[in-house]
Amino acid sequence: MKVWFITGASRGFGALITKEALAAGDAVVATARNPKTVIEQIGEHPNLLPVALDVTNEEQAKEAAALAIQRFGRIDILANNAGYGLLGAVEEATNSEIEALYATNVFGLLKVTRAVLPHMRRQRFGHILNFSSIGGYFGYPGWGVYGSTKFAVEGLSESLATELAPFGIKVTIVEPGFFRTDFLNDNSLAISPATIADYVGTPAGDMRQFAAAANHGQPGHPAKFAKGILTLANAANPPLRMPFGSDTVAKIEEQNASVSEELAQWRELAVSTDFTA
Repeated sequence: MKVWFITGASRGFGALITKEALAAGDAVVATARNPKTVIEQIGEHPNLLPVALDVTNEEQAKEAAALAIQRFGRIDILANNAGYGLLGAVEEATNSEIEALYATNVFGLLKVTRAVLPHMRRQRFGHILNFSSIGGYFGYPGWGVYGSTKFAVEGLSESLATELAPFGIKVTIVEPGFFRTDFLNDNSLAISPATIADYVGTPAGDMRQFAAAANHGQPGHPAKFAKGILTLANAANPPLRMPFGSDTVAKIEEQNASVSEELAQWRELAVSTDFTA
């Protein structure tokens, strides 16, 4: 039996993964701002511990981790799933919108991770799943600020993977593409209310209409994603990055090819700045 600690477990991916883990015989510490919403989604279960957690509250994160250890004795898998999106051109986003987004998507992830790590280091094992996005690998117009939080998650995770390897703790960056969840609903997505006329008809402006039209028509199957996360968690040698969805795989291949082509074009200038013997 594995012990999971899942943030944002009351809905979306978090709730689906919680259900899959419980069905597999694992135990789950399912956190949410209001733990009653976890029970409403999942129901009662002997291996389920709903815990109140606002990921922006460092003390609450430490208390939640301590409750997990008290109940189950260890934490095998930390799934940093909690987060939300912000749609709008970079220039249209307000300081308060940007700061709130970072407070949850980046600083919240850090607070929870730093609360759980002392326990994982003591155990000398564990697996951290940091939820990024294809938007953390490729910068989409209209998603610049949101994507920047996921780029931050990717950079932090790369360093963490190396730092934690001596303690037997593994790190995987989870990169979902567009899945048919409620991510594009107003309870998971903030849309900058300020619009700048110049962006109308540009890629950033058009993304607002695209997102509205794409809601609940995305290609990814959420239940299959949740099962994939269980497969990933049970892997003996999990990858640093795990993309999910054919759209994600295609965009990563496209981005890698573009970077390689650009590097080849500008290699001579790039290497010309070294000292010469």
